[in-house]
This record gives sequence, structure tokens and C-alpha cells, in this order.
Amino acid sequence: MRLAGREAFAARATRTPAESIGVLRRAIDLGVNHIDTASFYFSSAVRSNDLIREALWPYPDDLLIATKVGPSRAADGGWQDRARPSELRSQVEENLRQLGRDHLDLVYYRCSRGESIAEYVTALAEMQRNGLVKHVGVSGVTSEQLAQAQSVVAIAAVQNRFGIEYQQSKTFELIEKCAQQKIAFVPFFTVAGPGVSRGHDGTGPESLRNIAQAYGLSVAQAKIAWTLNVGPHVLAIPGTGNIEHLEANIAAGAVAFTPDEMRRLSL
Repeated sequence: MRLAGREAFAARATRTPAESIGVLRRAIDLGVNHIDTASFYFSSAVRSNDLIREALWPYPDDLLIATKVGPSRAADGGWQDRARPSELRSQVEENLRQLGRDHLDLVYYRCSRGESIAEYVTALAEMQRNGLVKHVGVSGVTSEQLAQAQSVVAIAAVQNRFGIEYQQSKTFELIEKCAQQKIAFVPFFTVAGPGVSRGHDGTGPESLRNIAQAYGLSVAQAKIAWTLNVGPHVLAIPGTGNIEHLEANIAAGAVAFTPDEMRRLSL
């Protein structure tokens, strides 16, 4: 999300394409094999998908590229009406074209609060049968919406907002449900905190700051480590366009908090 610009949905580029391409290639060098993107991540100068293709094509065999459909932006960056179920195929094809692929590894339907998602997931299931999509995921869902999706097709991953500063009992229930059903849980904004699209501001709960200091971590690293320690099926997709931040983020993946520390950090 941050490859095209510092803001989540940048109107203009805030870094050069060469910087973003360097981050992508360094990520692969460090063993990253999961990249989360979308065709609506773009600035006036560049699209994240184009950068991914330029940096990494031909893609490593073990690389999983996840994208999402549903939301839509106009060329000037403004948000448009959400896609109808019949329009999801064109969004999938747009991602295929930008990434230079003949199929997408994982496609999330990014839903709206309270909507019925069965028709949308049915459209993705049809594309899965046609070979355009390998795995189907859902994003921004409740347990009820996940159940709707599962009545149509096997769900490989759930992508919802979650982090140490955004803990909700319903989310923990959903995370546990995903664990029981062997569904990956892939939270977004796990590092950003209250700043959300502005990115991490260096702050966090006092308990987290204390543990970060004890482990020799930055607060951002401690947030990533906490997220990953929630469960073996929980991933982290911290966005960055900075190589130093990338390397720090990856290093956080090796940190294992104790059960007592995890209890102290849970609100």
C-alpha cells in the first residue's frame, strides 16, 4: 500500500519508483514470500502493481501475491461506487494485467459493513473454477459474513483490521474461529495504531513500550511481534517503502513473547 505513496491512498507520489523497487527486491532477498496489494493502490505517478511487476517479474515460484476487489477509484484518486458482483471479473482482470500474471494467488472480496456478500463470493468462486483465481479470501467481515462466504466457497484467508491498539472481543472470537478452520488471519493496520493511514507514529501502550525496551525492539517491532504471537495462523502485512523499516519489520518476526507477556499486553 505504501509503495506508491506515504499515505494509504496517495494522490501523489512521495517516493521514487526506484526506492519502491529496491524495497521489493530486498524483501525477496530476505525471504518474504507474501505480498499484499490492490489495483486501487496508486498515486498520480505510479501503481503499486506496476512496481511489483517491474521489480519481481518473473516471479519466484514460492511468492504469493494477494490482492483485493470491491472498492474502486477513479483516475483522479477519488472513490467511486463499489463494484457490483458482475463487475468483479473486470477488477480481477485489471489486477492480472497490471501484475503480468495469468492467475491471482489470493483474491479478497473487501466487503462493506452489514452487506450480504454471497453474490460477490459466488462471482469469485466462478473465477476460481475458471482458473483466474487460486484462493478466495474475504476482508472486513463479521463472523456472520464469513459464514455466508463459506456457504459458497472455501475461504483461505480473512483480512480484517486488528492490532494491539485495536483489540476487540469479536475480533478475537473470529481469530479463534479461523484457527479452528485452518483459515489464515491477515490483519491490516497492525502497526499504524490510531494514525491508521498516516502510518506508525512511534507511540503505543506503556506496557508494550516497556516490553519493547526489554527486548531491544522499537515499538513498531513490538507491535508486529505481538500480532504474530497471537497465533500460528496470524500473519502480518506491515506496509513500508523504506528498506530500513522493512528489515526491522522482518526481524520482529523472530521475537517470541512469553504467554505471561502476551496476557499483560492484551487489553
